Amino acid sequence: MVEHKSVAVALVMMASACNAWAQGSAVDEIARYRAQLQDGNPAELWEARGEDLWKQKRGPKNVSLEGCNIGKGAGVVKGAYAELPRYFADADRVMDLETRLVHCMVTLQGFSYADATRRVFGSGSNRSDIEALTAWITAESKGVVMNVRLNHDKEKEAYKLGEKMFFFRGGPHDFACSTCHAESGKRIRLQDLPNLTEKKGAQLGYTTWPAYRVSQGELRTFQWRLNDCFRQQRFPELVFGSEISIALTTFLANNANGAAFNAPAIKR
Repeated sequence: MVEHKSVAVALVMMASACNAWAQGSAVDEIARYRAQLQDGNPAELWEARGEDLWKQKRGPKNVSLEGCNIGKGAGVVKGAYAELPRYFADADRVMDLETRLVHCMVTLQGFSYADATRRVFGSGSNRSDIEALTAWITAESKGVVMNVRLNHDKEKEAYKLGEKMFFFRGGPHDFACSTCHAESGKRIRLQDLPNLTEKKGAQLGYTTWPAYRVSQGELRTFQWRLNDCFRQQRFPELVFGSEISIALTTFLANNANGAAFNAPAIKR
C-alpha cells in the first residue's frame, strides 16, 4: 500500500513538473516569436504614415499639427509620450496623447470633434489617423525613461480615480481590472497577465503599448487596450477620451515610472 502511494505521489509530481515545463516552454517560444517579429515590426508602416499626417496641412484651416503642444512645446514630439498623461492649462484637464491629438485637430486644424473622432480604431482598409499619429509619436519616445508627474491637483485626482477604477468590481461577472492584473503568475491560456500592482509588472505592462497585434493586423493604442479590457469584463463600452479612461491611464503610467519606454511593440 505504501509503495502504491509513493508511486502515485511520484506520478503526480512528475505530471506537475511536466505541466510546468510545458507552460514555461510555451512562454519561452512565444517570447522568441515576438523577438523575431520585432525585427521589422509592421508598426513601422503606421509610424511612417503618422509622421506624414503630422506634417500634412489638413482640415478646414489647412494647417499641420506641427504647432500642436503635446507637453514639451509646440511641435516637440521627442520624449513627450514618456511624460503623458499630464495636465494642460489650455484645456483645463488631464489628457493622454490621443485626446491631446484630438484637441489639436479641433483647435488647430478646424475639424469638428465628431470628424476628429469618427475613426479612432482602424479596421482593414479603414485606417485610423489617430492610431497612425500615436504610433509615430510614441516611437519618438522609445528608450526614454517614463516620468509621469503628479504635480497638479487634477493630475493627483486622476491618479486616485484611476486607482479606484482599477479595483472597482462590477458587471455581470463581478470583474475588475485587478481580477486579472493584481496577482503574479496568472495567465489566460498562453497569455501572461502582468501584475500591474507591482512596479515590475506595471512597467512591463504599460511600456509595451501601443502595439501591433498580429492576430488583427492592426496597430492598437492604449485607449484601445482599455476599451478591450472593458469589453472583456462585460462593462459598458469605455468612451474614447473619457475622464475614466484618462484616469486609468494616469494610474498605470505613473506606476510605470522609471522604466524605459519600449513601444510600439508587437503582440499576438
